[in-house]
Amino acid sequence: MIHLSGVSKSFGSTIALDAVDLHVPEGDIFGILGRSGAGKSTLLRTVNLLERPDEGAVYVNGADVTTLSARALRRTRSDIGMIFQHFNLLNNRNVVSNVALPLRLARVGRHQRQARAMELLDLVGLADKARAYPGQLSGGQRQRVAIARALASEPKVLLSDEATSALDTDTTDEILDLLAELNQTLNLTILLITHELEVITRICHHAAVMEAGRFVEQGQTRSLLADPHSRLGSSARRLASRLLGEDRVEAIDEAAVEGVA
Repeated sequence: MIHLSGVSKSFGSTIALDAVDLHVPEGDIFGILGRSGAGKSTLLRTVNLLERPDEGAVYVNGADVTTLSARALRRTRSDIGMIFQHFNLLNNRNVVSNVALPLRLARVGRHQRQARAMELLDLVGLADKARAYPGQLSGGQRQRVAIARALASEPKVLLSDEATSALDTDTTDEILDLLAELNQTLNLTILLITHELEVITRICHHAAVMEAGRFVEQGQTRSLLADPHSRLGSSARRLASRLLGEDRVEAIDEAAVEGVA
């Protein structure tokens, strides 16, 4: 569904992406973990060509988006939804109008876009907030509205740019559970970036760790977590040690090796 081949991008003397290769299968939830400045956001923005790479090819659903005409690129972007850390909602529009906005821009008829917006609000559990305004909602509710808006054009791909980093732990879990549910019910391919290990471990089927514009490891999340020598596995063990204590983590590892856990 998403395939990057040899993608590079620089801003002046700063190399943001360094010959990156990536493959995200259809229906997958793929997470990219990295610190600020690692190149995660730049990579995500190359998928819908908000950032045009200096080199390499970007394929979405079989088409190299770097070669598309402006008209064809607009059509392709309608198959790619995006959600952001700070929601990007219009405060002067109510919830249903925010969700319907992409359809209005696409010149969909009023009754059709209103019906579609209400359907999506019901899907994300906010049908009762249709006439509310963003300022009247909690952070988690605003992110649900943003997710509903991203789904308005029935995309095949959803890009998530640190979508939970502004939320508390419980709300983060709720949003991640919603994304996992949408992945299953809509066969939605999700590519997300985050600096939070818990996001990767909770919902991602595959993961990659990014440093200085390159992937230093990638693979099936479960396999990476099971490997104490991988960056993902060692990070998970450090986190578990802080929460559970070293002895408990060692006991869990030993039980897993013996096939008990």
